[in-house]
Amino acid sequence: MNKLGILYGLGVGPGDPELITIKAFRVLKESPVIAYPKKRMGSKSYALEIVEWYVNPQEKEMVGLVFPMTKDQVILEQEWNRTVETIWEFLRQGKDVVFVTEGDPLLYSTFIHLMRLMNQLYPQIEVKVIPGISSINAAAAQLGLPLADGDEQIAVVPATDDYDAMRKALESHDCVVFIKVAKVMDLILMVLRDLQLINKASVVTKATSREEMIWRNVEELVGSDLGYLTLMVVRK
Repeated sequence: MNKLGILYGLGVGPGDPELITIKAFRVLKESPVIAYPKKRMGSKSYALEIVEWYVNPQEKEMVGLVFPMTKDQVILEQEWNRTVETIWEFLRQGKDVVFVTEGDPLLYSTFIHLMRLMNQLYPQIEVKVIPGISSINAAAAQLGLPLADGDEQIAVVPATDDYDAMRKALESHDCVVFIKVAKVMDLILMVLRDLQLINKASVVTKATSREEMIWRNVEELVGSDLGYLTLMVVRK
């Protein structure tokens, strides 16, 4: 029987191509198949842009995988199973597959569900994870802001339109990093005003990339239309 390939979940960091690890670089070079999240509308994958600094797509089998943006469980299951089967075909032939993701593969990443489903459907496949620098670490570095020191507590919170939950997160921690904040920015700003923390907040979009933008006066963002890769750091 053929030796099966290994599935790698590989973090390529937050945006600056120099912020990938030496191990990630080596595995990208050695693996014949590179899979990446692909957007339906044709705009280039953020993770793929970073990868292309290091590999020639002509020398690899490049597999763009579209992940459904729906809550319909039937469609989700069909699409996810199709994704796993696509990757399995390469692994079955003994080819290693690298699935690249911005940031870290095990922190709010598409790879988490892919890994779970692969473990469930093909438990014989070895899965290895290569950690990456997250946008949270990157944003802190760009802001020159310590996230936590000594006995301080930090929370990483996906921002939602639940005022009470967002307020509680801020009240309960010394530092809060709100991710996916763009769609509920006005509500978060309201919570910050009510807690008199508006001057303790900073917002970073696409940290460390060439498209990075930083706001230290977050009041400027009322009614703004920001991209998905935007986070807010609030340190009391």
